[in-house]
Order: sequence, then structure tokens, then C-alpha cells
Amino acid sequence: MDLAALRIFKAVAEEGSVTRAAARLNRVQSNVSARLAQLEEALGVALFHRSARRLLITAEGARLLDYADRLLQLADEAAAAVQGRRAPSGKLRIGAMETTAAARLPLVLAAFHRLHPDVELLLDTGPTDYLVQAVVQHRLDCALVAAPVARPELAQLAVFEEELVLLTDLAHGPVATPHDVARKALLVFRAGCSYRRRLEAWFGDAGVGVGRVAEFGTFEAIIGCVAAGMGVALMPKEVLRQRSLAKSIRAHPLPAALAGVTTVLVWRRDIVHHPARQAFAASFPG
Repeated sequence: MDLAALRIFKAVAEEGSVTRAAARLNRVQSNVSARLAQLEEALGVALFHRSARRLLITAEGARLLDYADRLLQLADEAAAAVQGRRAPSGKLRIGAMETTAAARLPLVLAAFHRLHPDVELLLDTGPTDYLVQAVVQHRLDCALVAAPVARPELAQLAVFEEELVLLTDLAHGPVATPHDVARKALLVFRAGCSYRRRLEAWFGDAGVGVGRVAEFGTFEAIIGCVAAGMGVALMPKEVLRQRSLAKSIRAHPLPAALAGVTTVLVWRRDIVHHPARQAFAASFPG
């Protein structure tokens, strides 16, 4: 089982298509199909269910994918270690919460790219739980998530302090407790969002039942629906400041225990030598 075969298998698993995997790897389709068939023959198991439209990974394939991620990451780490103190290069897979990517990352990534132009930056966004799991499973090299993160296999570095505020439409009156917005829908990111958990806990601690919950994939959609009077949301104050949204929505301060949140950069503790990730961590003021 060679590394090239594992890279091909991983690409097919992630793309769900030999054609797309071949394009991603800059290989001809027949070569990808042949190498995949050879790997299945060598292992004696089918790694994919073949359908008319796409390849669906089997249970055996899913187990192999986890090992392939770790083996390929370890191979990249070994190559970087023996090459000495070379400038960071290669791919750096970064995860970030939607709001962090919008409000905090643009300047950080621009500065990092100027210092390390040989690093290819790949960004994935999602809720905290999704990002933490992606780092644990080697699908991301690091991620910016909301603390606390109770995963002993992950190292973490505090990088930002955020103040969360409750958002309502402009016509809404002052909000002191969840009772003031008891009949409003909660406009939130999908399950696994730490901000969402905070908002739901605020309601729960006050004995106010949560009514309708509407899930969104982007913070722009949430803000737009808040402005339209469709519900309330929890968002970092920095997002509102940067986009000058005071004329379209109203931000209400919250109790310190609810409002204060630390954004941390997390990565796998067992991957010690990763020049690009180490350079990225060093780009945040300590």
C-alpha cells in the first residue's frame, strides 16, 4: 500500500467521483481508476459502491480513509522534518467559524500570505463542533473555534476576545432578559455552533422556552432576517462594527458571562512539526 495509491483513494473519497479526483490530482481518469482497482484488489475489499452518478464509500473504505489521513499527514510531517529549517510551504488547511472568517481572518490571511507566499491556504468554515472534529480527524490542520475546547488530543492558543451581542430589528425595544424576546424565533447557525448553545442556554436558565428555531449557513442571511423582523440572533459585536450595521439592526448588550467568549486556534497535539501551521499560529499577537 503506497502513499500515491492512498492519495488517489483519498481524493476519490472526498470528490465522490473518479473524474473530479483525476482533475484535482492532474492525472488521467484511466490511471486513477486503475490505481483504485489495484488498491481494492490488494486489500481484498470494495472501497466504494458504484452508482450511475457517483461513488459512495463503503464501511471498509471509511475505515481506510481515517488511516489514510493519518498516514499521509505523518508522511508530510516526516518530509518537512528531514528537510530542516526550510521556509513554510505546501497546503495549510484552516478552519474557522463563519463570523471569525468574516471579521477577523481577512487581514490575518493577507499578512500571512505576504510573509509565506509558498503556502497554499485552504479555508473551510462551519460551527465549532464540526471544525474541532475535522482537526481531530486530520481533515484540517488547525481551526479557529470558540472556547472552551475539552479535547486532550488538541493543543490550543487563545487568539481573539469577542463580545457577543443580541440582535433584533431596529423597532424592537430594550432587551434585558430572554422574557423580552420570548415570542421571537431564534436565528442561528446549524447544530454544533457554540454561540447557538449560549443563546439557547440563556433562554433555558431564565425558564423561557425556545420556540421556532431557524438555521442558516451564513451570517449575512442571519443578519438580513434579523433586520426584517423575523427573529433574534447572537453575533460578535466586531462583525457589526466592521459592516456598519447600526442603521439596519439593533444590538443589545448581554451579561458578561454570556457575552464574553475567547476564540482559540486548535491543532493536533501529536503533530509537532508542521512549519506552515506553526508560522500561522505565530502570526497572531501573543
